[in-house]
Amino acid sequence: MKKIILIVIASIFTLTMHAQIGKDKDKVSEFLDSWHKDASNADFKNYFDKIADDGIYIGTDATENWTKKEFEAFAKPYFDKGKAWNFTALQRNIYFSSDKKMAWFDELLDTQMKICRGSGIVEFKNGNWKIKHYVLSMTIPNDNSDTVVKVKSKIENSILEKLRTK
Repeated sequence: MKKIILIVIASIFTLTMHAQIGKDKDKVSEFLDSWHKDASNADFKNYFDKIADDGIYIGTDATENWTKKEFEAFAKPYFDKGKAWNFTALQRNIYFSSDKKMAWFDELLDTQMKICRGSGIVEFKNGNWKIKHYVLSMTIPNDNSDTVVKVKSKIENSILEKLRTK
């Protein structure tokens, strides 16, 4: 009988833990969806309020590795025009640190550039999630890699030379 009670208690505990993890994932996912929606609505303040003051945004171009302030300066003209960009999550995976104060994620996005991949780290601090690090990448079908490399070479050879000599 004691074994049955222990199994029931362990099962309830496990189910409760899984339910909480699901709720936590939903909260992070809602936060990220809201962040993407802020860009599509050109809501500069809400969009950048969701990025930590020491947050980093890495864009699709090799030169796009920005602090929050640098990214704000880059993005402001787009937001001022009334529409920045429109990213909608198609798929998302979310993982948590053991204390649930950090989460990392990867997502496939429907964008004006077709499918892109986003990945990042968010931190829960002072009752809010904040983006600490975000990386946006364009996906390239493997069968087209050689063609893309040829296009990139024209632009990126000079960047490579600069980076190699540092």
